[in-house]
Amino acid sequence: MPIYCYSTILDDIKYIKEETFPMGEAPESIFNDAGIELKRDLGAEISGQGRPSLTGWPQVCCASGVHPKQAQQLRNLFDQHGCPTEVTKGGDPVYRSKEHRKKALKLRGMHDKSSFC
Repeated sequence: MPIYCYSTILDDIKYIKEETFPMGEAPESIFNDAGIELKRDLGAEISGQGRPSLTGWPQVCCASGVHPKQAQQLRNLFDQHGCPTEVTKGGDPVYRSKEHRKKALKLRGMHDKSSFC
């Protein structure tokens, strides 16, 4: 199945999400787990630049995740502290960039010893 790109801008950062749909059945917009609407981004599909599978961002981080029942609580925490972050239904944060990841981990008193945080 072909890969379609959807995007939105949050905090001046362009967030792109890839989805697969059967040929010709891709909707013009989708909603992420946080209920934010993303519109189809033909530019990202055509150029390939900025696509998560090519750039490594966004990243879903299960290591800093929470129990699925705590997902909304984690979303609220990020929002209250000025670091809006998508959290999957399974409770895993989705980091949009290196800077976003560092800020979100620091907010929770976490760091990554073997990475850039």
